[in-house]
Amino acid sequence: MKQILYLFFGISLIFNGLTAKADDYPVNKNIDIKHYAFEINLSDSNDEIRGIATITIDFKETGVRNFRLDFVNQKADKENKGMAIDAITVGDQPIRYTHQNDEIILNLPSPSTKNQTLIFTIKYHGVPLDGLRIGKTKLGDRSFFNENWPNRARHWLPTLDHPSDKATSEFKVKAPSHYKVISNGLLLEESELGNSMKLTHWKQSVPSSCWLFVIGVAEFAVQYLDPFMGKSIETWVYAKNREAGFYDFQEPTKKVLEFYSQYVGPFAYEKLANIQTPSVNGGMESSSAIFYGEDLVTGKRSERTRNVVIHEIAHQWFGNSVTETTWDDAWLSEGFATFFTLLFIENEYGKEEYTKGIAKAKKTVLDLLVKMPDFSIVSPRTAEKELVITGITYQKGAWVLHMLRDLMGEVNFKKGTQSYYAKFYTSSATTEDFRIEMEKASGIDLKIFFQQWLFQPVIPKIQANWAYDAKAKNLKITLDQIQKGDVLFDMPIEIAYYKKGSNAPTLLKMRLNKKQNSQTFKLKEAPEKLDLDPRNVLLCEPSIISRDAIPRV
Repeated sequence: MKQILYLFFGISLIFNGLTAKADDYPVNKNIDIKHYAFEINLSDSNDEIRGIATITIDFKETGVRNFRLDFVNQKADKENKGMAIDAITVGDQPIRYTHQNDEIILNLPSPSTKNQTLIFTIKYHGVPLDGLRIGKTKLGDRSFFNENWPNRARHWLPTLDHPSDKATSEFKVKAPSHYKVISNGLLLEESELGNSMKLTHWKQSVPSSCWLFVIGVAEFAVQYLDPFMGKSIETWVYAKNREAGFYDFQEPTKKVLEFYSQYVGPFAYEKLANIQTPSVNGGMESSSAIFYGEDLVTGKRSERTRNVVIHEIAHQWFGNSVTETTWDDAWLSEGFATFFTLLFIENEYGKEEYTKGIAKAKKTVLDLLVKMPDFSIVSPRTAEKELVITGITYQKGAWVLHMLRDLMGEVNFKKGTQSYYAKFYTSSATTEDFRIEMEKASGIDLKIFFQQWLFQPVIPKIQANWAYDAKAKNLKITLDQIQKGDVLFDMPIEIAYYKKGSNAPTLLKMRLNKKQNSQTFKLKEAPEKLDLDPRNVLLCEPSIISRDAIPRV
């Protein structure tokens, strides 16, 4: 965000099953939303939006009488911010509905027939309580930018606001003519309407989860760079930041697209736009139209800006094209983007930079585990009730992939990644889906590896004692797992020993699968020192105790 020399899986781990339960979002398996078309009217005179959502739905079963959508109500205690519905129709026929508790229950005119397709039109208005940010940029200019993650699309768009629902989409935005409008997909129309108003129409033909839908409306400067495989690469920054923004985003955008396309698989979307916004800090990976916090534009091509660009582009593969089915598996997005950022850095800037990055990630994990000792990467979570990610999701998730690449070897890791991406391209996946593809690629049973690193919060803490018997010429190494709790890890571990006066270590290999493991090695002379996990391929808290700290063998 190295290669374990051998692998052994025992049976010393006892866990409560390999998979976490799905979150409790009310997924309706009887319907499939195919397409959202949104018409959004914006004004400079007030913050109210007027919208029309046209939603195409396939009904999979006979007898469906109603279904629900997420949509935030107007709230008296929030200055009446929220959305009010004016009408809902199917074709020209009004239908009955209720809109309360931030959801719409829509009643069908008659029970569905199997594989029936209906198009619903919802007219609404209101001042967004969240989701769509209407306000000034850091330069003092009015703007409209959304932030839908993880479940905030419902504040301004009637949707199934959950990652499992993927649909194509389009936005027709009417706004004052002095603005430019950016959104997902391809630009179909930009027309002056008179009365100083302009219509801009974007359409995305790749299915995406609604947290990836985006609009940005501001006084933009726009630059079109050399295309990538016939697809436009664009920079959208505040007009007043034109020179700095154009400079910052020119590199390494195209190189990143090329690398991930070669290493993982084809880029799924119609374009790639890098966009300056006040609505996020850091970045937001909206499909084909990435948002970057406005302060990242400095004109200095800082390392931080560079790394955020790499990370958000990685999401176009992991999180966007292949989306986690539920928030339980959010690491398939954030852990992957963090690791693949480091993978690009390794490819473009060298192994040493990768090594620095993975070491920094380990320190972050160790620091965060002190504050959040019970946080497992994969666990039942729902955005309606709790945070679905923490820094552990990013950094430990990246470390799981770092260890997995070392365990499988580079060739098999790449093969498995490509197979996983191809199988779930523009669809949704689970941790179990990913494990199965990596097992096929490597021929290794990865159940215990995944269980011990992803489905429980503890990492190993290892204490190492050693002593050398000069007469027998034996080095005895004893490894103890001293992490808190009852979890014991089963894993290979490397130990480097250094001869006196030598900087070149020799690697010894042990298997750690019990509370304590000891092994004796024949050595002609006493080591000067020992290092545990010298290649930094094991996420653990190691400590080596010198031979003088324990009795000689």
